[in-house]
Amino acid sequence: MDVVVYDTTLRDGMQGEGMSLSVEEKVRVARILDELGVPMIEAGFPTSNPKELELFERLSEAGLRADVCAFGMTRRRGVDAAEDAALKVLAESWTPVSTIVGKTWGLHLEKVVKVDREENLRMIAESVAFLVASGKRVIYDAEHFFDGFFDDSGYAIACLTAALEAGAENLTMCDTNGATLPHQVAEAVRTVRLALPTAALGIHTHNDAECAVANSLAAVAEGAVLVQGTMNGYGERCGNANLISIIPNLQLKMGRTCLPSLEGLTEASHLVAEMLNLQPDANQAYVGKNAFAHKGGMHVAGVNADPSTFEHIDPAEVGNSREVLVSELAGKGTVIAHAGGALDDATATRVVERVKELEHRGFQFEAADGSFELLIKRETGDYEPLFRLESWRVIAEKRADGRVETEATVKLWVGNQRFVRTAEGNGPVHALDQALRAAIGELHPHLRDIKLVNFKVRILDEWKATGATTRVLLDASDGESTWGAIGVHENVIEASWDALVDSIEAGMLRSQASVKTAS
Repeated sequence: MDVVVYDTTLRDGMQGEGMSLSVEEKVRVARILDELGVPMIEAGFPTSNPKELELFERLSEAGLRADVCAFGMTRRRGVDAAEDAALKVLAESWTPVSTIVGKTWGLHLEKVVKVDREENLRMIAESVAFLVASGKRVIYDAEHFFDGFFDDSGYAIACLTAALEAGAENLTMCDTNGATLPHQVAEAVRTVRLALPTAALGIHTHNDAECAVANSLAAVAEGAVLVQGTMNGYGERCGNANLISIIPNLQLKMGRTCLPSLEGLTEASHLVAEMLNLQPDANQAYVGKNAFAHKGGMHVAGVNADPSTFEHIDPAEVGNSREVLVSELAGKGTVIAHAGGALDDATATRVVERVKELEHRGFQFEAADGSFELLIKRETGDYEPLFRLESWRVIAEKRADGRVETEATVKLWVGNQRFVRTAEGNGPVHALDQALRAAIGELHPHLRDIKLVNFKVRILDEWKATGATTRVLLDASDGESTWGAIGVHENVIEASWDALVDSIEAGMLRSQASVKTAS
């Protein structure tokens, strides 16, 4: 491989606020990385706590192809490396690789660890030599390397030299404060490359100046052969270098082989986010839902003619897919593409005009694909309502004991049959949902399987206060696919009712389509 990918999600990634994974979840992350083909996975400190000890034990039995790396520090001041408790644990660990971090910046030597420069060089050299003699491959992380380099380049290079001569396999330069800019990284790595031409160099950056990915690429361009980072850029403060962006940039843009295939990148990114109970970033480069989403009519027309006009890569290369969004910016091409090419120009034009009219009133169809499918059906004359509403009513009552009870009654017609159903719920929308399902579920029992999985309310004209127009967006699922529906009205319950009805009718359309496909 041209560039070795070194993942540190399980240690550095967990330094971020709110980041926490159980041992079982960490093992799952390691398996996800291993399936991607990541060759080096840093697991953390083998001695930091019982949870980490269990993790290392589980990883030893996991059968990973990747090299698991244990992380530690150089020996303590005034202690022989062979007597340093933390180094002894690294030496005795089953992991083939030990990554140790040492000081580079004079400011830290003077203000933090209070060690003179010569002693620091001995700490680096003796720690690396001890681990190498114990049969370990050693990666040396030079902490605050770039701050140290621009303060005293000679001493910064001397620290790397000490690790190299002691047998370190790789010298990784760390932008620990995340403040270095790409041209500075390039200058420093170029200088090190000239000073230590036989050394294998690595890069580890943080994102405090929003340059972690760019800095990593700059280092590789100047000769670094190992890149450290985390999944989705998770990490302390503003995060670490985002491997999900770095890997395709290196492999697809710079021609440096990193992984056997990138097709699992999107799924891996989303899985790790969900394990951390985080919503996958829709705007994330390469793997986000919006990374290849097209909204403007000219953009969609261009993509239909030649995807390279508005897409920098084929989305499938990273396991992603193209999204065609529908909005007031849409042209006929967008609508036709969204309808699978089954619309004529005149109908597409009517749909576009209707979308513009509705979006002016506050509708938004990007996240309401179910409602948009129904809109197309209405404009083509193919729409058949699931039922005819006679009326609905909601009663909310607060009792003296503080309990709030909500009841909804729905009266509707399906064909020549009249249904009247009453249901209670946690609130007016829940009660309406229950009553509606009870009414139509007798004739269409499969619709009872449709579940609401998301519900959002937004105020559109806040200056009207409690009289403002509300937009309700909800997601529904039948367990196999998920679709969105929308309602807009001054009355939030009416907006919710419209969205509910659209979600059920869109589910009916999909059910009918599935039956036709199966037959």
